[in-house]
Formats: sequence, structure tokens, C-alpha cells
Amino acid sequence: MSLFNLKNKSILITGSSRGIGKAIAMQCAVHGANVIISSRKADACDATANEINKHVGSNKAFAIPASISETEQLEYLVKKTIEKLGQIDVLVCNAATNPFMGSMLDMPIEKFDKVMSNNIKSNQILCNLVLPGMVERSDGSIIIISSIGGLKGSNILGAYNISKAADIMMVKNIAAEFGKNNIRANSIAPGLIKTDFAKALWENPDILKAVLGNTPMQRIGEPDEIAGVAVMLASKAGEYINGQTIVIDGGTTIV
Repeated sequence: MSLFNLKNKSILITGSSRGIGKAIAMQCAVHGANVIISSRKADACDATANEINKHVGSNKAFAIPASISETEQLEYLVKKTIEKLGQIDVLVCNAATNPFMGSMLDMPIEKFDKVMSNNIKSNQILCNLVLPGMVERSDGSIIIISSIGGLKGSNILGAYNISKAADIMMVKNIAAEFGKNNIRANSIAPGLIKTDFAKALWENPDILKAVLGNTPMQRIGEPDEIAGVAVMLASKAGEYINGQTIVIDGGTTIV
């Protein structure tokens, strides 16, 4: 049996209709898991679920649209996932927002609040919703997609970086409290990845030049390169990894 086998695992992935979340859902399904595709737009969720099912040749992906900005919808998402799949073995908190680039002095407080709510509060709520079931089964894996922004400062992404640093501490806290229940919580910190979410960064010639100038591999990452680590953390291969942040940035943060 492969260390990366996910057969019969039930995995909920937020923000999974595109980008990194979609890549994680695809690769988890390829490795045998049943996955829930969730984002705000129902048509996008359906399209991604259909694409994954066509690729793997069976019904492994199911769409449950929900907004991470509303507690009631998060509760609905978890409830419907359990109804559909029976339980949640792995939670991947991928959905996030970044509505502002620039000086913290210029950031409207309502946008700051939105970043903190969507990038921290929603993850805390989702974790609290799935943890009781994991404790009962003495098994579970939580993966939060953070960012290398959570490891360093920025003059244009200050609030986003604050939220991603909080996500890194969130998994440490969960690991510390629930490790005794065989529950693992880890974060993944991508560098610049070629997604629509990060397009404002990699399509900006000056920003791209600065990033590549500090990246030994001299390129930005692809979503599947994040998905591979998520598969590891969700599977037997990652059973003794707990409370950690795995950086995937082509070496950007070592320079």
C-alpha cells in the first residue's frame, strides 16, 4: 500500500474551484480520496467537480458552494459534507482574500477586517467544526494554506501577511492541544504561485523581477507543486508531521 494512498479518505477543501485548491482536490482524488469542492460560485464548483470526475474516471468530487465570510454557510458546508461523505478525515483551509495592496496607512479598516475574518476567523470556525469528529475517531489531518508572507514583512501586503502568520500559529495550537488525539495540523507556505489569486503580483514586471531575483530556481511555482505536499500531509506519509509549516518557494526565503 502506497504511503500516499488516500483511498476512502473524505477531504473538504475550501477555495477549491480554481488555483491551488483545485490542484489539491485533483491530486487528492487521483490518489483515491473523495473530495468536496467549495467556493462561493456554484457553477465554478460544479465545473471543477465535473472536470475532476472526468479525469479520474469516477465520481470522487462533489460540489458544495459556500462563502467563508459567513458562519452559517461554514456550518452548512461542514454539515452537508458529513451528510455526503459520512465524515471529514482531512480539512484543507485554502480559501483566502487580499482586497488591498499598498501601505498599511492607506488600508481602509473595513478591508483589514475582511482579511482577518476570511483568512483567520473562517479557518478557526472550520477547525472547531471538524475537530470534535476527529477527536471521536482519534484521527484527522488539518492543513491550512498559509504563505511565505506569514514569515516576513511586506510594504504592500501587510494585513495579508499578518493573517498568514496567524494561520501558522493556529496549526501549532491545534497540534499542541489535539496531538494526543492523533490529530495533525500543519500549514503550507507557498511562495509566488501562478494562480489567478496572485496574478496582480506575477503579472507586475517589477514585482516579478524582484521575486525572481531572490529565487534560486529562477521561476515561480505551479499549483500542483503545492498539491503534492498537501497529499503527503493528508496521507500516511505525513502521519508524524505535526504543527509544522512547510515552505514551498523555490528557495526564495533562503536568500
